[in-house]
Amino acid sequence: MRHLPSSRFLTLALGYALLALPLSLQAQSLSEFHDMSPEQKQAYWEGMSAQEREARREQWREERDAMSDEERAAMHAERMARHEEMRTRWNSMSDDEKQARREAMRAHREERRAMWESMGPEERAAIRERRNEHRHERQGKD
Repeated sequence: MRHLPSSRFLTLALGYALLALPLSLQAQSLSEFHDMSPEQKQAYWEGMSAQEREARREQWREERDAMSDEERAAMHAERMARHEEMRTRWNSMSDDEKQARREAMRAHREERRAMWESMGPEERAAIRERRNEHRHERQGKD
């Protein structure tokens, strides 16, 4: 007798297949990117080269800089609402689900740490420089 996959498995498989589609056509604007789920954002970034990611960040920086104060405030309010939704979702999780999420976050941090450690000094310096530039840009606007 052949065992058929469960509907939950099929739903997950379909979801992952959709995430694997080329996402470069999505998130052409900063607000579209913010509307993506965390999984979609991760797949989006992983599907781009470092140069493409930097070009996209620069495009979105320019877009953000061109926004009015009201538009920025609205985007901030939307981000805060999503944050509250995430908090509500977290609070509704069982202890086992929370533990699984913590383990996944821990594994992700370890992957990022390993990637950082595999970089050469020049790559690390370039990343630090970009972070500092971005930090100074933000501080100048506050």
